[in-house]
Amino acid sequence: MVLEEAARHPSGLGRGFRGRVIAPDADDYDRARRVHNAAVDRHPALIVRPTDADDVALVVAHAQERGLPLVIRAGGHSMGGHSTGDGALLVDLSAMRDVKIDAVEGSAWADAGVLAGEYTSATHALGLVTPFGDTGSVGVAGITLGGGVGWLVRKHGMTIDSLLAVEIVTADGRRRIASAVEEPDLFWSVRGAGANFGVVTRLQFRLHPLDNVLAGDILLPATRDVLRSLVPVLLAAPDELTAMPTIMLAPQDPAIPDQHRGRPVVYVSVAWSGPSGAGERALAPLRALGAPISDTVTWQPYPALFSPVDRDEEPTSGVSSRALFLDALDDATIDVIERRLTEADAPRAIVQLRVLGGAMARVPGDETAFGWRDQPVLLWLITPYQEIGRAAAIEAWTAAFRADLPADGAATYVNFMGAEDTDAVRGAYPAPAYARLRELKRRYDPDNVFRVNHNIPPATTSG
Repeated sequence: MVLEEAARHPSGLGRGFRGRVIAPDADDYDRARRVHNAAVDRHPALIVRPTDADDVALVVAHAQERGLPLVIRAGGHSMGGHSTGDGALLVDLSAMRDVKIDAVEGSAWADAGVLAGEYTSATHALGLVTPFGDTGSVGVAGITLGGGVGWLVRKHGMTIDSLLAVEIVTADGRRRIASAVEEPDLFWSVRGAGANFGVVTRLQFRLHPLDNVLAGDILLPATRDVLRSLVPVLLAAPDELTAMPTIMLAPQDPAIPDQHRGRPVVYVSVAWSGPSGAGERALAPLRALGAPISDTVTWQPYPALFSPVDRDEEPTSGVSSRALFLDALDDATIDVIERRLTEADAPRAIVQLRVLGGAMARVPGDETAFGWRDQPVLLWLITPYQEIGRAAAIEAWTAAFRADLPADGAATYVNFMGAEDTDAVRGAYPAPAYARLRELKRRYDPDNVFRVNHNIPPATTSG
């Protein structure tokens, strides 16, 4: 009854609530509950769309008073399905879309409901950018709070390295500003583990000048020699070159010669953000690795690297995801990748490598909650699928693929984690950082209100 009353009368969430309430009987409830991963099919008890931090504070208090699980959604891309929940109070931030750019100061404030493609188009119109990932429909809040690894990671670092401040509503209902000056411990926490500490409602970013980039795909056969050489060549490249090689079976595409279709290939997706004259020279060692099957690299506006944003697009695919950091792409790892991708009954998985280093690696490892600065390669295993009924089987296959990969330790990246158990979250942070996060969680969220995420539980009194 309480939820039904709140849906009919938004003031049931507290005096002054100005957002929208969507109950299960609303015409657009089914569309509103959907997330990017079509295999995640959950039914929140109530969906609310706040307009600002004051609305959010009312919703956080309402959830605690009613004992409801609290779910936060920005872009809805959580690989682990944490952007929705059965029986939960879902805080959908998509109505909060303002971007305020200060070109003179070189910074911008963005509401938490802004998508990366929207923000990038707005700032690039002034010749300025903030490093995000590589997908336009990802929310700026979600990608930032987990770290942010994208096209400019070697030139300007992770997204959190361009984060100047956040406005955040914590479990006690307080609206705080966290920055290097105000609430520095909280600011440290949100740069890599932010979903655990409150609802971030606005973010302030540093802007960097950038016009066009030299970008596209160099398609190479995935021979042993090519795969062995990829990482050393890319780590030796200038910081202005970031690459995301993707190993997969070549699709049945008329543009690909017959002899390569269905066989392992590597799409070396690149972005050069430096001077025009030096770009082709920087790419020459990559092109020399083997005879390119195709080469689409050309100068283009930076926003063209992000997929178009369609907020009304219906999700149609499921996805299973795992990630781990590697020191190198060695023969043992290549053996597993080749075997798994070419199994007769294998789903259409891809293995993407984020080759790091550069500006990201020059930030001290303890400066942010994300601490794996010295890791040169991030391997992301992605298994997309259309047959939603096979979700459990594909999830098991992806997990087994990940278990086969040889790796020292269990270091992983929280934004690419899938539906993994709580213990796996420890691998997203070095041990000292994880211990500090648990202590700070006890300070800011002792009752673990913000737990529908890759959760870090509060430290106990006994430690």
